[in-house]
Amino acid sequence: MVKERNVYDSSNVKVINEMGGFKVIEHQKDLSVSARNSVEEYFMSKMNLMKRQVLIDIKGDSYTLQAGAMQWMSGDVTMSSGIKGVGNFIGKMVSAKVTGESTAKPVYTGNGRLMLEPTYKYILLIDVSKWGSIVLDDGLFLACESSLEQKVVARSNISSAVFGGEGLFNLSLTGKGILACESNVPMEELIEIELNDDVLKIDGNMAVAWSGSLKFTVEKSTKSLLGSAVSGEGLVNVYRGTGKVLMAPTAREKFGSSPSDSDSRNGQSQSKGAAENALGVVGSVLDLLN
Repeated sequence: MVKERNVYDSSNVKVINEMGGFKVIEHQKDLSVSARNSVEEYFMSKMNLMKRQVLIDIKGDSYTLQAGAMQWMSGDVTMSSGIKGVGNFIGKMVSAKVTGESTAKPVYTGNGRLMLEPTYKYILLIDVSKWGSIVLDDGLFLACESSLEQKVVARSNISSAVFGGEGLFNLSLTGKGILACESNVPMEELIEIELNDDVLKIDGNMAVAWSGSLKFTVEKSTKSLLGSAVSGEGLVNVYRGTGKVLMAPTAREKFGSSPSDSDSRNGQSQSKGAAENALGVVGSVLDLLN
């Protein structure tokens, strides 16, 4: 039997959020510093740039992780690749190419504990049942309860991908379960907007997640291209229908890297390929001229 000291039984470690089997722990200071980087680490801590980790208590259930996210595990926990046969592997490989996620998301099952790699990003815990289905921006997915169904959703029109800055495809999760995301913006700075058969227009790709029930398009801010140019707003991202949008209005860089991001999880391409971009340009012109 593995004996371990309570991983957050320390004055330097604090549990800042928990939901279901997930606990988000935050290291108040980086104590393993050298003289060379001590000044940098000091000011990082003052600006809320602290190392954060996710601790998962597995109690007879299963959790799906982004590839390379696991740091250590204890107890009677087994890991599987999450791939069921050749056909399933090909499907996941295609999904990975168009969403920027890893091809294989390992699944951990049993009874024990699972600690994820540290990150300087902020960890968001989301109860997916309150969304019905949720669509994630590229690179947000970190871990989830395996009870959630994952699938790839496509844009309703090509212009929304090219000019909306969101890509042609995104990862969608549906069902009852908890989702953990890595965000460049803390939950305190995120704005949740609820739509009831309404319209939300955003100047820029500030939405980090939205309900799968919403229709997302990119449109002119005014009725004409000339009017959009004169107003200085140009094109806006439009969300129509009934659902919710989680928006990060203060984010300077939506896809900025953090000091602790490992190559294994940041090697995911943000570009969707030259062929897709070329197709997008043609389609977007047709969409906007209609």
